[in-house]
Amino acid sequence: MTVIIRSAEARDARGLAAVAAVTFPLACPPHTTEEAKAAFVATMLSEEKFGEYLADDARVLLIAESEDGEAVGYTMVNLGEPADSDVSAAIRIRPSSELSKCYVMPGHHGAGVASGLMEASLAAAAQAGASGIWLGVNEENARAQRFYAKNGFERVGSKQFLVGDRLEDDWVMERAL
Repeated sequence: MTVIIRSAEARDARGLAAVAAVTFPLACPPHTTEEAKAAFVATMLSEEKFGEYLADDARVLLIAESEDGEAVGYTMVNLGEPADSDVSAAIRIRPSSELSKCYVMPGHHGAGVASGLMEASLAAAAQAGASGIWLGVNEENARAQRFYAKNGFERVGSKQFLVGDRLEDDWVMERAL
């Protein structure tokens, strides 16, 4: 199957939200409640929120689409230095950007979609002037950690991430561009 990766546009907000609603819960640790996952998706990954992300010049969203135009994955790169003090203390390469989101629909895992999105995201961050890129990944998400390590990221620290009313522990991983 051919997948096209391109810059997301305002018209893609619905498709991005649909992918996020399926994929975000899959990346959560087993103890995360269904209510917490649903609340996070409704608050941070809604169609309206993606509209805001797409209108923000400090973000680059990339979408992966199947031949029939269905969204099957996406990434979001936040340009600029981190606001989180734990992240700021952990990363070593400046200027930096954040790979904030990297998700692919389950039926497309292992087909090169994530690798294509990663390559395009790294290029976007470099084009924006970043020398390094960092991300946060849940400490229990071994599959994602392996993917990121395969793509040159290494663990440089930790931070916390709020889902529902629970702070989750994330690894901070970074790589040079």
